[in-house]
Amino acid sequence: MTQGPIDHHMALIYVMVLMAAADSDMTDRELLMIGDLVQHLPVFRDFDAEKVVSVAEQCADILDAEGGLDAVLGLIEQALPEGLRDTAYAIACDIAAADGAVAQEELRLLEMIRHRLDVDRLTAAAIERGIAALNRAG
Repeated sequence: MTQGPIDHHMALIYVMVLMAAADSDMTDRELLMIGDLVQHLPVFRDFDAEKVVSVAEQCADILDAEGGLDAVLGLIEQALPEGLRDTAYAIACDIAAADGAVAQEELRLLEMIRHRLDVDRLTAAAIERGIAALNRAG
């Protein structure tokens, strides 16, 4: 399971895969959202969207190994510059909200990501509130 450094694009995709897999039920809606975010977010403008599946598979392979979650979080932490850490947290919240309900496992993972990426509580709360507002059905 030796994995070299990853770039910021891969790190953001790893965040999305982590969140989608957190409740052990990666839904079609979550997978569609990952593809949509990669297609439309400015941070992915210079990323080849054809690589999403292979990057996601790499992440899944690391996760399957012993200590995989910690390894993936470490790779994400190393790859993301400070200016993209709140972006990563926002993306994680977006994926967590994709299927309409945020499971307890997803809440725990969001907290781990927030701590690992040193996203302060006020910023995290603002992101969470914004994502909740965008995903409100009525």
